[in-house]
This record gives sequence, C-alpha cells and structure tokens, in this order.
Amino acid sequence: MQNPISKLDQLDRDILKTLMADARTPYAEMAKMFSVSPATVHVRVEKMRAANIIERTEVVINAKKLGYDVCCFIGINLNAARDYHSAIAKLNALDEVVEAYYTTGAYNIFVKLMCKNIEELQYVLIDKLQAIDEVQSTETLISLQNPINRNVNP
Repeated sequence: MQNPISKLDQLDRDILKTLMADARTPYAEMAKMFSVSPATVHVRVEKMRAANIIERTEVVINAKKLGYDVCCFIGINLNAARDYHSAIAKLNALDEVVEAYYTTGAYNIFVKLMCKNIEELQYVLIDKLQAIDEVQSTETLISLQNPINRNVNP
C-alpha cells in the first residue's frame, strides 16, 4: 500500500498549511493565494479527507480563559499489562484527562490532565486517578508553560 503522503504535491501541502493556520480560510481565498480555481482547492481538500489525511476540523479552546490553570502530565504504571483496556476505559471517563498514550519505557500509560487549580489536581489524583484499581503507581509532572504547540509540517 502506498503511503498517502507520497501522493501530496506542493499545492496539497500549501492547502494543508493554510487550513492548519486557520481552518476557516475560504477556498476562494486559497485559490487566489495559489493561482488555482476554488474548485481545484475543493477537490484537493475532499481527496485529502477521503484519504484520511484531513481527519476532522476542530475548534481549539484556550483552556486558561475557561479557568483551567493547571496542566500536568502523569506517568501511570499498571498492576499488569492485561489491565490496559480497563484502565483506559476508566481514564476516559475522567473529564480532566484530555490525552492518553500507551507508551514504552518507564510508564505503561502517559496522560495529560487539565485542572482549574492545584486543589482540584490533588482531588483528581487521590480520589479519581489513584483510586482506579488497575493503577499501581503514578508520577506527576506539572507543566509551567507550553512554548511549542504545533502540528506536523505537511
């Protein structure tokens, strides 16, 4: 099976970069930028959707403006590898968990948590996350800032 990225030409990459910067950019505006017709942009975007290069369009929320001042990462060790699926299901039920990764190395699972304050983080750790039967131990890293936050370069 051919890698979908190998099928992309420079116009496709330019369209992706533009949409990644602002997904609301009109096709007509991109058409002018790239000296093609709006229909060409439309067809290219639809082909990238069909190939799952573009999976979805999403709204990016400013968590701090909504009162979420604490971002942390938690390395989780499970009691046993077989506990993975049930642990993920329980972590998915926690609103504070915004990302989860199955990892190699020091932890079985690495999660990103967003909380409104340190008191809420303490509550989530003690009463929610560490109360999950499958969780053997955790290590918490509090993020002080997020100086780099971007998508891959198409």
